[in-house]
Amino acid sequence: MKEIKISDFKVGAKNPLFIIAGPCVIENEKDTLKAAHQLKEISNACEVNLIFKSSYDKANRSSLSSYRGPGIKKGLDILKKVKKETGLAVISDVHSVNEVKQAATVLDIIQIPALLSRQTDLIVAAAKTKKVVNIKKGQFLSPYDVLNIIKKITSCKNEKILLTERGFMFGYNNLVSDMRSIVIMKKYGYPVVFDATHSVQLPGGAGGKSSGEREFIPYLAKAAAAVGADGIFLEVHSQPDKAKCDGPNMLRISQLKKLIMQLKEISIISGDR
Repeated sequence: MKEIKISDFKVGAKNPLFIIAGPCVIENEKDTLKAAHQLKEISNACEVNLIFKSSYDKANRSSLSSYRGPGIKKGLDILKKVKKETGLAVISDVHSVNEVKQAATVLDIIQIPALLSRQTDLIVAAAKTKKVVNIKKGQFLSPYDVLNIIKKITSCKNEKILLTERGFMFGYNNLVSDMRSIVIMKKYGYPVVFDATHSVQLPGGAGGKSSGEREFIPYLAKAAAAVGADGIFLEVHSQPDKAKCDGPNMLRISQLKKLIMQLKEISIISGDR
């Protein structure tokens, strides 16, 4: 498996389990920086490499009236402050080709959202920045389909790739996680991440917005660590019930430290580290 350098650490191969965590969307500067500092403390306490995640724009919300974020300029300014104040690497979504160059000036990892994981122009633009590209596998794709996405990125002479599993559509307003997907995608030679929070999302399950079942997050995360996931993706919030986006499928930040310690142990026991 390829070893990918992110900031001052490496992931994949025999490197330790890493974590991607943060609020779903940037709600405001104060709360985002507070969350980032909390996550930095957790990272230090757990001795785990952690990448801060938050979106400057959620362009794929269920409803036109749903909160999307502060936008690219203000959002990137806030993420730049996160990097400066905490030293954490940062990741965020891009939704259009003309966002990519600007986002690449701040982001350590450019994330392609699941619903855009077949958008060739967007993927190629992200790959051409030579940044690490995290592909969220679409809810409509099998793990075998990911190979075509990999080829789009490597065609740009970029092999800094992360692959993220986040559940597959199962009937209406529901997702199912197949842990075989992690095993299959690891065979392609790139680090595989499991998104334990979007995997419990119920898309459109609350009518004008998505719902979720956050009580299952720890169980799915631990299952993913057991089958060899290289990283775990967890959206967190101090008060998920008051979050402006994806509250029902976000983990309370107060629960994160205990879960990370369990994930580290499981990952070591699984024999992949």
